[in-house]
Amino acid sequence: MGEPSGRDRRRAFEPPQDREVFVVPLVIAPEDIDDNRHVNNVVYVRWLQDVGTAHWNARFDAATRARWSWVCLRHEVDYRRPLELGDAVQARTWVGVPQGPRFARFVLIEGPGGIAAQGLSEWALVDAASMRPHRIPPEMIVAFQPHDA
Repeated sequence: MGEPSGRDRRRAFEPPQDREVFVVPLVIAPEDIDDNRHVNNVVYVRWLQDVGTAHWNARFDAATRARWSWVCLRHEVDYRRPLELGDAVQARTWVGVPQGPRFARFVLIEGPGGIAAQGLSEWALVDAASMRPHRIPPEMIVAFQPHDA
C-alpha cells in the first residue's frame, strides 16, 4: 500500500504525510558529465545511495549506525530531463512502508525546470556483525516520520 508499481512509477513520486522528506543538495562535478554533455546515468545511481546514506546518518547516532547496516537489493531510475554542469540540483528523499527487513526509498532529483529523475531503491536492514536481515524496529520507523510539532 502506498508503493507505486508498473505505470504508476512514471508519475512523479509523492511523499506520504507520515514520512519525513529529507533534502540534500547535490553537486555536479566535471567527471559526472558523459559524452552527451549531461550527467551520466551511473551518477544518478550513486546519488540514490548517497542521499539515502545521508538521511540515515542524519537520523541515527553512531551506536545505532554501528549496530545496523543496509544492503541495497535494487535501484530503479526514471529519467525526465538532462542535468548539465553548473545546474543547481537537489534531492528529496523519504522511505516507504516497511516490509519486514525491507524499506523502499524514494528519491526525486530536481534541477532547473523541475524533476530531472526519480529513483526507487529497495534496501534491507541487516545486523552489522552477522549481516543477517532483521525486521525494521518500530523506533526506527518513528525516526523517519516528520519532526515538526
